[in-house]
Amino acid sequence: MKSASVQTLLIVAALVAVNVLSAFVFFRLDLTEEKRYTLSDATRTLLAELPDDIHVDVYLTGDLPPAFKRLENAVRETLDEFQVQAGKTVTFRFIDPDVVTNVDEKNKLIDRLQQRGLLPTNLVANEGGKRTEKLVFPGAIVSYKGKETAVLLLKGNKAASKEDQLNQSYEGVEFELASAIRKLTQTEGNRRRVGLLYSHTQVPPSRFADLLASVQQSYDLFFIDLSKPGPITGLDAVLVPKPDRPFSDDEIFKLDQYVVNGGRALFFVDGQRIDSVSNEGNYAQPLNLNLDELFFRWGVRVNRDVVKDMYCAPIPLNVGNLGDKPNIQLLPWRFFPLLNNFGTSGNPIVRNLDAVLGRFISTLDTVQAPGIRKIPLLMTSPYTQVLKTPALISYNEARQQPDPQTYTGGVRLVGCLLEGRFQSVYANRILPGDARAAGFRASGEPSRVLICSDGDLVVNDVDYKRNTPYPLGFDRFTRSTFANKDFALNAIDYLVDPNGVIAARTRSVALRPLDKIRLNANRTGWQLLNLLGPLALVGLVGLAWQVVRRRRYTH
Repeated sequence: MKSASVQTLLIVAALVAVNVLSAFVFFRLDLTEEKRYTLSDATRTLLAELPDDIHVDVYLTGDLPPAFKRLENAVRETLDEFQVQAGKTVTFRFIDPDVVTNVDEKNKLIDRLQQRGLLPTNLVANEGGKRTEKLVFPGAIVSYKGKETAVLLLKGNKAASKEDQLNQSYEGVEFELASAIRKLTQTEGNRRRVGLLYSHTQVPPSRFADLLASVQQSYDLFFIDLSKPGPITGLDAVLVPKPDRPFSDDEIFKLDQYVVNGGRALFFVDGQRIDSVSNEGNYAQPLNLNLDELFFRWGVRVNRDVVKDMYCAPIPLNVGNLGDKPNIQLLPWRFFPLLNNFGTSGNPIVRNLDAVLGRFISTLDTVQAPGIRKIPLLMTSPYTQVLKTPALISYNEARQQPDPQTYTGGVRLVGCLLEGRFQSVYANRILPGDARAAGFRASGEPSRVLICSDGDLVVNDVDYKRNTPYPLGFDRFTRSTFANKDFALNAIDYLVDPNGVIAARTRSVALRPLDKIRLNANRTGWQLLNLLGPLALVGLVGLAWQVVRRRRYTH
């Protein structure tokens, strides 16, 4: 009996010591295969350096289906990890809009959330033979020093199944929340600098409004005029949106040396221009920007063609009269492809991205370029036709039923990321007496360049009646929003800092669904196992303990 008392005292003392030690030493172990509870290095650094308190209101909670409950749990777990890294600097709460039972007050709450940028999702389910609908807000509001921003948590590729889309949203929780915190807490001293080349496009500023506003939320934006003397310096990235007039040799030299010296650049360029010729259609003509030699040296060629894709967006067309009024219908317009084929799906720029809307796109070819790694990002569907310019683009195309057997162009490259040490196109061409020889470099620092053969990818539509721009990627005909803005912003984030918060987009969480056929066939057995199994296990442990005690103290 004395030894038993000593053992009991030792166990109690050990438990007390462990509890006392845990008050001073804190650690967590992530034993999951995907390290789903481990934050990226950039997120941990961001949270550790928060200058002031951050508060997050999450509206995804309440009586939710299991898949949405899993997403809610992911948000809660991620915010728990945020608190571990940031301490009391990060606070959060979950708010269920359904708690508000008064109809007027609930409608006011819904309107207020929509005005703040949270879009609702209507969940439809059949329970007991009855159709039920519920409005949920899969999002959060992040607040900091009187400023706030909305975070949409339900994201992903809408072409995927509901389970896959929710899992993609699960994978993106850390990135969405960390990006919102970074956006709110950045100061003038630690913001990166992005330059916009405006001198080579005739597109009015209103058509770039959403892109510029979105870039300015995370970066300091500067406007570049290459006609002015001096090199491009002091910028972390240069954005070249839809140029429509040729670059001079001196301007190409500035771009060349900027990239050779480690500058990052994004080119959204067309291989053709569309001229209106009549009410029957348009005319696609080759567009020469004098960038061919520069791009070729980097390993890419923009072709002078236009793509027709069977996977496309519609446009409204008059198909005849309905009585005394025109009959306007939405018809597939194969010159507006929906780009939902991502060449390197694991790249954080396009991982879990929704479809991107293209308009009169051209194709890209890759060519050999020493030291440059080419990463395909945007690609067409397999059902394409490629028209060499000049080409007539007739509106009758939309009225005709396409023959899939004639769309044999295959998958074509539209957007490509280039990484490596870029060689100057002016190597062995700059003579000693040339004024540009001072500071010239034939090769230099590692860099990154993105080239997309669609200038309209970063151009938004405008509501001319209200004189307000639509969001980038918004299709005013179908009222759908595509991922053009996400693609552009992800690309800027990656080019500027591939190891930054954008790295959180590489998180992967595998779905491990149960076998539904076997589950339904053996439902009763599994239910009994879950119900009686734990009780039987506890009973066996207790019985074994009694047998051990009886044998020990019998002697």
